Amino acid sequence: MAYKNMQTFITDLEKAGELQRIAAPVDPYLEITEITDRISKGPAAQNKALLFERVKGSDMPVLINALGNEKRMAMALGVSELEELRQNLARLIDPKLPRGLGPTLGRASEMLGALRSVGLKPKIVSNAPVQEVVKTDEHATLAGIPILTCWPEDGGPYITMTTVISRDPLTQVRNVGMYRVQVYDERTVGMHWQLHKGGAEHERTARELGQEQIPVAISLGGDPAIMWSGSAPLPPNIDEFLLAGWLRGKPVELAHCVSQPLEVPAHAEIVIEGTVDPAESRLEGPFGDHTGYYTPTDHYPVLHITAVTHRRNPIYPTTIVGMPPMEDYWMGKATERLFLPLMQLFQGEIVDVNMPAAGVFHNLIFVSIKKRYPGHARKVINGLWGLGLMMLTKAIVIVDADVDVQNLDEAYFHLFSNVDWSRDVIIQDGPVDALDHGSHHFAFGGRIGIDATRKLPGEGYTRGWPIPITMSEEIKERVTRRWQQYGFDA
Repeated sequence: MAYKNMQTFITDLEKAGELQRIAAPVDPYLEITEITDRISKGPAAQNKALLFERVKGSDMPVLINALGNEKRMAMALGVSELEELRQNLARLIDPKLPRGLGPTLGRASEMLGALRSVGLKPKIVSNAPVQEVVKTDEHATLAGIPILTCWPEDGGPYITMTTVISRDPLTQVRNVGMYRVQVYDERTVGMHWQLHKGGAEHERTARELGQEQIPVAISLGGDPAIMWSGSAPLPPNIDEFLLAGWLRGKPVELAHCVSQPLEVPAHAEIVIEGTVDPAESRLEGPFGDHTGYYTPTDHYPVLHITAVTHRRNPIYPTTIVGMPPMEDYWMGKATERLFLPLMQLFQGEIVDVNMPAAGVFHNLIFVSIKKRYPGHARKVINGLWGLGLMMLTKAIVIVDADVDVQNLDEAYFHLFSNVDWSRDVIIQDGPVDALDHGSHHFAFGGRIGIDATRKLPGEGYTRGWPIPITMSEEIKERVTRRWQQYGFDA
């Protein structure tokens, strides 16, 4: 299902019992964060999207935690559960040919429909709700937008649920990213596009070309599939709006900016337009980050605002990050499910992957594989480190195909019982996440790969691998059949 805009998504959330309206007055300085943090980490029944209707200093309501559980994340991407994302993309890219004319035609029709959706360029429209109110020149300010200060030691208010749009100065290929934006004043903000991200590459290219200004637009709100697409780790030069179009089943509608040569989602709530000078930087931070720690200050580019447009009655979307689990965990889980088929396309032995919440995306991934030969786990470890942003993963644990990596107790059991730490570990230096405070150097440090599979004689294992303890199927069936006879509930 494609949502026309964020407000229709809110309507559906409310119908599904997934939204709580809060009429009590609240402060965007720390108070909304504390409320949302308790909701994110509390009982599942209380974990709702929150719509704060009376926010101090603004007439705009604030929407937060909109994607903060599996149901809401799945609704946002048009599926009933996140596993459907993997299934849908797997069907599209499955290289195996079906047998028989009927399956072949069915598969061809399905792929053709998907390719049409992905292949169509976003649609440019002239009537954009996000431009119902246009502010330029001295009126182009952030005044009245209820931007949160999330944590006590933050360097200031931050815009967090962003869709940041820029173009490669050389190729003009669009990049869509989700970067935090620190507010310095009503006309100036900091652009935290990290070393390995598309926006930073555009900045480097502009500097090499001697280009003085980079046009940038920050879109807030719209179809939640569009909002999420900026966080997707797509390969360079792949337009994230094409992925959003495939998820929506129809092209993304864009409108020309009023002050910059860019296009933005026509049905967003708010758009901030401006320019970045590649030669200008400013200290940005600290910021309470998804790592659970404050990211220290560092120099990042500055965006000078040239226009602000919005709907007549906009809702300000935002999110918070901090000690997991929070809303960003579910955004990452959607990424994990959707990109598993792409991992399998390059490494067909992969059965499943899991990035636990405590690993905050880049710190830990469990991978189950169909092991076939000595050294197979090491091959997968090194292959994953060479696959896009998987290069930033600090710890990769490989287990056998029969291990359910979604069951963390089971995954940890095999990790700690199947490893000889002197022989089954790879430690090497390489790129790490720019937010990783544990590495001795910025964005460069040690990574570990662990082979927790059953070992083969060819790997130097000279003992017989033990047989796991399992009950016979006959007894399991008998006990199941007689369960209530023992006096237990069904």
